[in-house]
Amino acid sequence: MRSLKKAVDRVVRNENCTGCGACALISDRITVSVDASGFNRPHVDEARESADERAETRAFRAVCPGVRLTAPTPESDSVHPTFGRYVSAWHGVAADEQIRHAGSSAGVLTALSQWLVDTGRTASVVGSTQSTTDPLQTQVSRLTTSGEILSAAGSRYAPVGNASLYSTDAGTNAMVGKPCEASAVSQLHDHVGTPPADRPVILSFFCAGVPRLDATVKLAGSLGYETADVRAVRYRGQGWPGSFTVTGRDDSEASLSYEESWGQHLGRDLQWRCKICPDGTGAHADISVGDYWAADDQGYPIFTNSEGASAVIARTWRGHQLLERAAADGVIVVQPVDLDDVARVQPLQVKRRQVLGGRLAGRMLGGRRVPRYRGYGIVRSMIRMPSANARDARGTLRRTLSRFKHRFVRPRS
Repeated sequence: MRSLKKAVDRVVRNENCTGCGACALISDRITVSVDASGFNRPHVDEARESADERAETRAFRAVCPGVRLTAPTPESDSVHPTFGRYVSAWHGVAADEQIRHAGSSAGVLTALSQWLVDTGRTASVVGSTQSTTDPLQTQVSRLTTSGEILSAAGSRYAPVGNASLYSTDAGTNAMVGKPCEASAVSQLHDHVGTPPADRPVILSFFCAGVPRLDATVKLAGSLGYETADVRAVRYRGQGWPGSFTVTGRDDSEASLSYEESWGQHLGRDLQWRCKICPDGTGAHADISVGDYWAADDQGYPIFTNSEGASAVIARTWRGHQLLERAAADGVIVVQPVDLDDVARVQPLQVKRRQVLGGRLAGRMLGGRRVPRYRGYGIVRSMIRMPSANARDARGTLRRTLSRFKHRFVRPRS
């Protein structure tokens, strides 16, 4: 087996693939699509010759967040235990009420994307949209107008690899992507030596994980829609947090609340790599955005529909300057925010950082390879919270052995 295919297969076999699509930028022999597992996965065409197999393999190992992930070099002394290094933090909303209503939280990413294109800072924005051939699937698209960007507003809780369409040319595109996509293209630039100032603008968002494609299919089915009957699927937006809404080809509609659709269905069918993710808040982006939920007396988010509100983190000085200019242009409205307040209404992000070491230990004890993480304070968190990490290690080990029990069964004599 050739070295590139061996390296790619090892990541997929150990369930460390994020489905980000960045490997397709490394070699034209790699294609990325939803496979039988229901997730975005790479395939290496061994029938095609490589100009430099060793160089491609080295690049893959340096770039793939399923192999390694190193926290970004800080541009500021500000650091938060959940959100990592940052330059500035804000409460933000889109100034345009239509954009704010359409977006997943407060339309900030949509407004910034439109502004980047309208002001000529980039020719396009790479983002996720509903598939043009199958409404139940999500595709990566290059958006070139404000209208296209507005049409793409709202989260897509389904497999997609935005990095696969990314161009490293700063004038060609910006990208809105999951944290793993932001980290993959950042590591690609690090590998080829692109100075930070010459890289495209990267926008990201707080991510809880990627559900299997079948989760969307089943959820639509629970509302009475077969695949052939569906014209459109919206996961969120048109209000905050909005509803999971299926529109039929006969223009009928059926919906589930966000709390039901994500909390009881989509969020329970995530790919394994998401459960050992060291960064769910876009540390490698220039700007990352997440829901700034209202909370109950215990600090847990309240999902009652209301006007959107976002936490907006400038990760780089460039991101900070872009936010200031966009606010000055009347595109977004921002005011400073304390990230401790944001952490209180993002309990999943807090817990994942706290018990990551235990989860990694459980995977390794179960015979699985795990990515190499550096700069995320994993050992420090294990020392501070030994009981929680031990509990998650046991649970992860149990689930790992259950999933791969056929590998541990001894043959009968």
